[in-house]
Amino acid sequence: MPPAPASICLLRLSALGDVTHVVPLVRTLQAAWPDTPLSWIIGKTEQRLLEGLPGVEFIEYDKKSGLGGMIALYRRLHARPVDTRAFDVLLQMQVAARANLLSAVVPARVRVGYDRARSRDGHGLFVNRRIPDRPGIHVLDAIGSFCEPLGLQQTDVRWDLPVPAEAREWARAQWPDDGTRTLMISPCSSHVLRNWRTDRYAAVADHAIARGWRVVLCGGRSGLERQTTDAILHAMRGEALDLVGKDTLKQLPALLERADLLLTPDSGPMHIANAMGTKVLGLHAASNPARSGPYSDRRYCVDRYDDAARRFRGKPAAELRWGSKIEHEGVMDLVTVEDATEAFERFVTDASG
Repeated sequence: MPPAPASICLLRLSALGDVTHVVPLVRTLQAAWPDTPLSWIIGKTEQRLLEGLPGVEFIEYDKKSGLGGMIALYRRLHARPVDTRAFDVLLQMQVAARANLLSAVVPARVRVGYDRARSRDGHGLFVNRRIPDRPGIHVLDAIGSFCEPLGLQQTDVRWDLPVPAEAREWARAQWPDDGTRTLMISPCSSHVLRNWRTDRYAAVADHAIARGWRVVLCGGRSGLERQTTDAILHAMRGEALDLVGKDTLKQLPALLERADLLLTPDSGPMHIANAMGTKVLGLHAASNPARSGPYSDRRYCVDRYDDAARRFRGKPAAELRWGSKIEHEGVMDLVTVEDATEAFERFVTDASG
């Protein structure tokens, strides 16, 4: 075992899915060095999801605060006792310009960043060690490799997201434990060009209902999510339980945990559901499920990424740079209702066996 650092700071501000991918790295560090203090500079919304993660000091940064927020963070860090003011290690796990600049106010001796292939916006200027360059791996594995310059390997992927008992009680109260399988639909990604047509969600929902399933809709409080949900409900022949805008970020993992299967585009709920042990019927055309699909099990995902590459980029997906997004108008139309119902039936078959 390599010697334990005196302290470690993680910098990953967003998004919900990505901070979920960081949690196994936290578990790896804690397993190796249980006495090493961990601090995590994180976005406001993401902190609400992970609040209560044992052994982690969260340092919240409002991504809308600009230079003023960076100055406030600098003052907060430099107000710490002298012997704890500088971190032994900073894991700089975000390459966007804002995160790179923010990392400059974090005092640290060892500053671990991405390999050159994944660096951008001057990322290399703010780090002095890099993770291995391994193209073709999942985002979670790339984040997990941040422990390697410290002499560790992430061999065990474990989440154990902090879900309060009262959040699970709220989730249990939303529908009865009557043995009916539940398809949950989280229809919206924060990237709108990853979203599917509402009539197609409705068709898959009606297919599930015809197979004796319960359908539950979940999502946030944005106008887009409300409009999308209303359109799905209007297009459905059957009835669905509408929980959109009714849960909190602490209740969402508990809600996803109760579902048998989640239908969603590439989104934060996809990765939270995976972390809670729920199978995911992911809809992929704008993004590559091998890179950013549900980490544990992609058997029930629809993969039209290669079709999208050929249609919108004029080449097969294998010739694109790893991680390329194909967020074009109409790209998700490549995912058909038949694709999704076939994936649903694969799950039904496996679950019945």
